[in-house]
Amino acid sequence: MTKKQRARTKLRRRVAGLLALGFALIGVGAGYSVLVPEPQTAQAQDDPAIVREGEKIYNNTCISCHGANLEGVKDRGPSLVGVGEASVYFQTSTGRMPAMGQTSQMPRKPRVLTPAEVDAVAAFIQANGGGVEMPSEHGAELRGEDPARGGELFRFNCASCHNFTGRGGALSSGKEAPALDGVTEDEIYAAMLSGPQNMPRFSERQLSPEEKKDIIAYVKSVTDGNNNPGGSPIGGLGPQSEGFIAFVVGIVALLGVTLWIGAKA
Repeated sequence: MTKKQRARTKLRRRVAGLLALGFALIGVGAGYSVLVPEPQTAQAQDDPAIVREGEKIYNNTCISCHGANLEGVKDRGPSLVGVGEASVYFQTSTGRMPAMGQTSQMPRKPRVLTPAEVDAVAAFIQANGGGVEMPSEHGAELRGEDPARGGELFRFNCASCHNFTGRGGALSSGKEAPALDGVTEDEIYAAMLSGPQNMPRFSERQLSPEEKKDIIAYVKSVTDGNNNPGGSPIGGLGPQSEGFIAFVVGIVALLGVTLWIGAKA
């Protein structure tokens, strides 16, 4: 091989190496853009007017407890940095916020803010504090197509506090898991995203959006009064008549055994 041929071969190798490196860099960049999730951004940041309106409402109703910069005020209210619009929506749409006083658990009450004001405050806090956003679907759109699977997921993740049919129950330290009667689909989804009070947060790794929607479908099926095959539902607390009969039979049997033992003695 002549000197000129060796030079050409060396040049071709260099060009091939550069091309391979370029393709590799393009492939890595494309894979990164596909696989890495997009950072969370506030949906309402595109509408500064809503954010400004939310700031006005926040300054009138929230600032005394949560601070001028969402940092919270000691012995009054927690920081709102990172709570996201899901938490704001749940707390304000259910009337728990603005709070009337410090209690072990903020009770549900008629809401003070209108739906538009709720959206504005949520947009302001999301824009300045970030956090978990609400889905784009609303209302019946959040009901899944498999309430049977939703029932299984509810019994596994929720029934220990809310009862099997969403009747609620007592918790420790004066708190309680509220009944789910009359709760909207948006409120249930927001609660699962934000984890209010003693309730845990359910990320997409724990419950996918489809699973959350199936849970909502199950909850609405057992709280809307459409799943009673006949007779009185008796509050949906379960087989009460059977339990009462079993209790009476058990007491009578216990008394009989006690009298028999006394007679033998």
